[in-house]
Amino acid sequence: MNLLEKAGLALLHRVDPEVAHGLSIRALKMGLVPGPGPVTSPRLRCRLAGLDLPNPVGLAAGYDKNAEVLGPLSRCGFGFVEVGAATPRPQPGNPKPRLFRLTGDRAAINRFGFNNEGMEAIASRLARRPKEAVIGLNLGANKDSEDRAGDFARVLTCCGAHLDFATVNVSSPNTEKLRDLQGKAALSALLTGVMAARDALARPIPVFLKIAPDLSAAELADIAEAARETGVDAIIATNTTLARDGLTSALRGEAGGLSGAPLFEKSTRVLARLSALTEGAIPLIGVGGISSAEEAYAKIRAGASAVQLYTALVYQGMSLVPQIATGLDALLERDGFASVAEAVGTNREDWL
Repeated sequence: MNLLEKAGLALLHRVDPEVAHGLSIRALKMGLVPGPGPVTSPRLRCRLAGLDLPNPVGLAAGYDKNAEVLGPLSRCGFGFVEVGAATPRPQPGNPKPRLFRLTGDRAAINRFGFNNEGMEAIASRLARRPKEAVIGLNLGANKDSEDRAGDFARVLTCCGAHLDFATVNVSSPNTEKLRDLQGKAALSALLTGVMAARDALARPIPVFLKIAPDLSAAELADIAEAARETGVDAIIATNTTLARDGLTSALRGEAGGLSGAPLFEKSTRVLARLSALTEGAIPLIGVGGISSAEEAYAKIRAGASAVQLYTALVYQGMSLVPQIATGLDALLERDGFASVAEAVGTNREDWL
């Protein structure tokens, strides 16, 4: 992190977190966040659900909700970028304040509630996306929808022509009863509809499923079975948690999903269990608490074929992305792995 980035982060941390988020988007639009371009090497290049990635370090959904800074983000060093979540109709989300920094815990709590400009506005921006980048969209449902399961398919139909992958997000804790769609029967029906919408695209794309960390062993097994049966191309483990174990911040009691450092161990254990359940049949993407190359490597060795970041960027800036990618390359070389794929799941048993 250079002095300019340190000063910028210090200034952003002096204002309301949601205002700071908007300012960071504006800084990217203005070209104030220079990036190295995609970081890659023979070891880092990998294949995920049919997608060729320059490296396995991605941006998680939630940062660029409305696909406003696809070009700048694609130059920040990521191997792939996920934007959204998008819903069929625009919606304002939950009342403010709804984003909280837990600085001492290196964490955040949000209860945004799928605030976004709607699928049509997002599709128009995706149509102008950089073609060389790998870009996906997190699919969501409107809070007041009478057919939430159908909403996911509608967003995919609208935006799919401009995407490299799409993620079904039934794991946000901030839309009432959304997580109920993770039950086996409801999830199977939802995924069947989404896969039909995918197959109807002129260029079918991979469909990922994003799950919560707050699942029992039986629930996790049901999800793995539903994913297998419906042909999901990858599973993202995990979204934010409702747990508050071990937090010290005065804001720990705020409602919403917790992300950041405290989620690392919990999400990695879910990832390892899912890896064991799926027996390598479905690629996994590890998310939750990654703030270093060592933590990204731990996710990969626990069973992830790729990883995603978000909250750590709030504390360490966009320079963290190339740092993690180059650090991961060095760790793979140190341990004698010729590729990311060779390292996947090699330390899984330690997390079970």
